Amino acid sequence: MVDIKDANRIERARLYDTIRGLSVISMVLFHFCYDLKYIMGIDLPFFRPPTQDVWRCTISWTFILLAGMMCNYSRNNLKRSAKYLAVALLIFVVTSVAAVDTPISFGIIYCMGACTLTTAVLERTGVRPPGWMGVVLLAAAFIVCLNLQEGIIGLGANALRLPRAPYEAGWLSWLGFPGPRFASGDYYPLLPYLFLYLSGWGAGAKVKESKTTSAVLSCGIGPLEVVGRRPLPIYVAHQPILLILADAIARFA
Repeated sequence: MVDIKDANRIERARLYDTIRGLSVISMVLFHFCYDLKYIMGIDLPFFRPPTQDVWRCTISWTFILLAGMMCNYSRNNLKRSAKYLAVALLIFVVTSVAAVDTPISFGIIYCMGACTLTTAVLERTGVRPPGWMGVVLLAAAFIVCLNLQEGIIGLGANALRLPRAPYEAGWLSWLGFPGPRFASGDYYPLLPYLFLYLSGWGAGAKVKESKTTSAVLSCGIGPLEVVGRRPLPIYVAHQPILLILADAIARFA
């Protein structure tokens, strides 16, 4: 999720805005279904695994990948990361006090902030975005580490179970090793999502350099662009509104 307010206003970012806007709308619909089913108790036969899991991934992975790509357009990624982390802290406090569902610790906004902070540090130490080979390797690392929070690395018959020590430590949940008592309503730790973010950072740099892609990236869909330019305020505001709507529907269901 990227707030374009910090990014350079260039025509070639319009496609990013459009894709992000579509993902924001998808996120709102997903959360509305979640509220109806898991908080209000309304049965939604279609909203269950694997459909639910695939839908969630199409939203969050798109946000993280685009956020990495947009690092190449931001004037100050350090400031951008601070904004994300401040909002993540606010979300934790509000969800803890409201107690409507499990409080959100290290959710997707935290992930955006932590990944952007990491990228800002890399930039300031002179590290440049990876080339296409690096992009592919980082994307592969992300896929291989998808089950890291379950203590597994790898896929299928080649998967390995990791030692329990990092998970039993109890203080590495932010990194990707949730402790025995850890619980969160939305969990996106630094790993494995940093790999996806950095893959986007590299891909975005290559796309920005290419003159052949400028015509495609300058295309957009007006209404979706408007939504896509303000994902962070929408993320913060949409859930209370959805809960009110879901409660009204539950009363008449």
